[in-house]
Amino acid sequence: MSNSKSKIPFWTFDRKNALNQVKSSFSGLSSQESSYRLDKFGPNTLKNDKKTQSDFLLFINQFKNPITLILLFAASLSFFLQDTTNSIIILLIILFSTILGFWQEKSAGDAVNELLNLIKVKTTVLRDEKKEEIFVEEVVMGDIVFLSAGDIIPADGLIIEEDELFIDEATFTGETFPVEKKIGVLDKATPLNKRINSVFMGSHVVSGTGTVLIISTGKNTELGNISEKLSSKIPLTDFEIGIKRFGALLMEITLIMVIFLFAVNVLLNKPFFDSLLFTLALAVGLTPQLLPAIISVNLAKGAKQMAKKKVIVKRLNSIENFGNMTVMCSDKTGTLTEGKVEVDNTLDYLGNNSEMVLKLAKINATLQQGFKNPIDNAISNIELEEFEEYVRVDEIPYDFIRKRLSLLVRFKSKKR
Repeated sequence: MSNSKSKIPFWTFDRKNALNQVKSSFSGLSSQESSYRLDKFGPNTLKNDKKTQSDFLLFINQFKNPITLILLFAASLSFFLQDTTNSIIILLIILFSTILGFWQEKSAGDAVNELLNLIKVKTTVLRDEKKEEIFVEEVVMGDIVFLSAGDIIPADGLIIEEDELFIDEATFTGETFPVEKKIGVLDKATPLNKRINSVFMGSHVVSGTGTVLIISTGKNTELGNISEKLSSKIPLTDFEIGIKRFGALLMEITLIMVIFLFAVNVLLNKPFFDSLLFTLALAVGLTPQLLPAIISVNLAKGAKQMAKKKVIVKRLNSIENFGNMTVMCSDKTGTLTEGKVEVDNTLDYLGNNSEMVLKLAKINATLQQGFKNPIDNAISNIELEEFEEYVRVDEIPYDFIRKRLSLLVRFKSKKR
């Protein structure tokens, strides 16, 4: 039994082989075995528990600003030139700017964690041969989980029982239309969006019921793979790129001026050591000592204003990017949008506006008894006069051969 990064192609197993693979049974796990697996493999979560290390790295990252590095160099030169007062002032400015940025980003991160801690989702599992509700974080490999409409899939698993089970997998496929799940055995090369015998952490049940054998938990799930890729090195924002370029330009100008003035002093037969001290002092004077503090104060002020509008800013530098945004494009999966469809117009087969098409669509979407997709819901929400006079008589459900749903309805005493 292993819960390592090497993925178990559980969609290639039948129910019996899958149970043997994770050393479980149709009776579920015992409380003792589940506790052992929870201790061994860790909680079923994507969060990183190394908070102390992350706080330290967050503080260190505040010094990556090129202007801050220039000021540190300037403070070292001031100390070397025995200008202790100026050196201390520069260090205090750097410390103030760094602590302000660190505190703002840490506070934002803590606020997000507190919000996440408020959301404690439970799921129903089979423990000691009886159903029990536990927190999603306590689910382990080998658990038997029961699903019904509205439930969140707690981890990746194989379906061992189902009854008209439809799962929303928009997080993985980008499609809001639910996927029907069935018991079966698939080929190893089957892509994720074709694995109809499997469920994945992060998706949820739209309708139906099912029983699932948990195979992978936490960071070993498909959602964990996505999370790991997203947690890789964060690209620089346009603001950070601009500051970096400005810092590089400032260093080039300072270096050129220092070399030029030092050469001039040497050519004028000035004392070598005095010329060196003069050019180094000039380099310290050219550094914008208050610039990091000014930038941090302004970004922190922007973060506070965003907080008043109930927006948490985790990275101060992202405010500048947000302010420069003119057009925001989002997909249709519901990740950034509400995932709802609205009807704008209805056309007949000639491309002309048609109220009859709208009425027929309304009848079809409202009176059908099958699964209603987002388009059906959008059409059903349209208000039409005298619609309540229609009554459903019979129905031919949607199928993938006819690619349509047919209704027989009655309008008053006539059939249409």
